[in-house]
Amino acid sequence: MAYNLSYKRFGERAILIEWPAIIDKNILKDIIHFKDQIYKKKIKQIVELKLAYNSLLIIYDSICRNFENEVKLLKKLYESLDLRHDIVSKLWKIPVCYDAVFGIDLEAISMEKELSIDEIIKRHSQSTYTVYFIGFLPGFLYLGGLNKSLFVPRKATPRLKVEQGSVAIGGNQTGVYPNESPGGWNIIGNSPVSFFDVSKKTPCFSKPGDQIIFYPITLKDHENIKILVDTGVYQMESEVIDA
Repeated sequence: MAYNLSYKRFGERAILIEWPAIIDKNILKDIIHFKDQIYKKKIKQIVELKLAYNSLLIIYDSICRNFENEVKLLKKLYESLDLRHDIVSKLWKIPVCYDAVFGIDLEAISMEKELSIDEIIKRHSQSTYTVYFIGFLPGFLYLGGLNKSLFVPRKATPRLKVEQGSVAIGGNQTGVYPNESPGGWNIIGNSPVSFFDVSKKTPCFSKPGDQIIFYPITLKDHENIKILVDTGVYQMESEVIDA
């Protein structure tokens, strides 16, 4: 399916391409295919491509003086997309401890939603999430696929410090804080897994188009996995999928 895209200037050295403003897997696939098509062309002037839920930002190495010509080129590339091949992605299995010591907002969510804490954990861990893009912080995965019954508004007053690995819900999204930072999402657990490691060739293990499954672990499991992560020997479970 071809979408009616809009092309806009984004500062002096970038062009923003926008799809319909919804969170949708088909739109994500379309964006990834377009991004891959641009990479294949090896356009020297392009230095970076950044995608989000419904957009692709193209950053050039110098001032984009002929916007119209660049847009014509991009439109031709989009028209030539081959959508027949699948996007090879991975399904990652992420351990999460939902114990009250970590899930500091679980009780408040339970009262607001009139759901037991066990039911919240069950619904959160039974969904398969799609990685739409990475942003806010290096390694922060924006995930779609949260059960609608768990949609909770972000906090009116963000916390000044959210612990690394905190698993949280913000509106219709869920995600994991890759390092300690301020944050306004509702915290329901913690994962001992490292989501961003600058010492590795690929600092963030996941990419847009991948899928995530969370599975519950105990406090003791969390402690043991954290030791393996800190010593660099932990192997995350994953499998190749066709997205």
